[in-house]
Formats: sequence, structure tokens, C-alpha cells
Amino acid sequence: MLSGKKLLVCEDHPINAHILLTLLEKADMTGVLAQDGKQGTELFSGSAVGEFCAVIMDMVMPEMDGFEATRTIRQLGREDSENVPIIAMSADGSEEDIKKAFDAGADRFVVKPVDTIKLYEMLCELLVGRDNSI
Repeated sequence: MLSGKKLLVCEDHPINAHILLTLLEKADMTGVLAQDGKQGTELFSGSAVGEFCAVIMDMVMPEMDGFEATRTIRQLGREDSENVPIIAMSADGSEEDIKKAFDAGADRFVVKPVDTIKLYEMLCELLVGRDNSI
């Protein structure tokens, strides 16, 4: 169901990045790593429209945090920037951080450490049957 999907993964911690990329690979998806929000927004804005079917966004990163990166992606004015699914991630699952993520434009929020089954279910819910061609 998720096979062949390409996601942008914005994660600054090398171990967390490795885990996320491995989880995507196990489901036959491709993850492209950005090591901070600034690099993530640059990769997204430089990609073809619809190239990334979703973004997994860490909220706490250097250079540009996930809140700002999410807002930046949403405001790019591209056909896909307003509706690409963005999954916010943080070790802090406080109501305040969850609200900030949704206010920035995130579609879902997951708490680290990421529950593999919940992540796959979330990706299925957001991506299966979705036309990515815009």
C-alpha cells in the first residue's frame, strides 16, 4: 500500500534519522533526509511538484525548527505546498507543542520514540489512495 512512496524526512539526530529511514525502507518507501528545517524547506521547494508525498518533520532542530519549516512549506505557494501531509514529531508531547505544530500547518503529530505500527497506520491513512500528481 505504501510501496514506492517518497517522503521528506527532516531530522537532525543521526540515530533518529537512521531509524526513520529504515522504517520507511522496510515498507518499500524512500526517505530523503534533511538535517534541519532550513535544508528541508530548500529540498521541498527545489523538488518537482508532487515529488514528495509527505513530510516527516522533527519540531526541535537547529538552524530552523520544525514549526518554522512547516509554516514555510505551507506558504511556498506551490500546488502541493498547502496540502502535502506533514507529520510533526517531538519527544515533547505536551498539549502546547501539539497545538503549535497544528497551528504551523502539521496534519498529524507523533511523539518520540515513534511507535512503528502507529506511524505506518498514519501513513496509510494519509497516503493510500491519494493522488500525488496534483
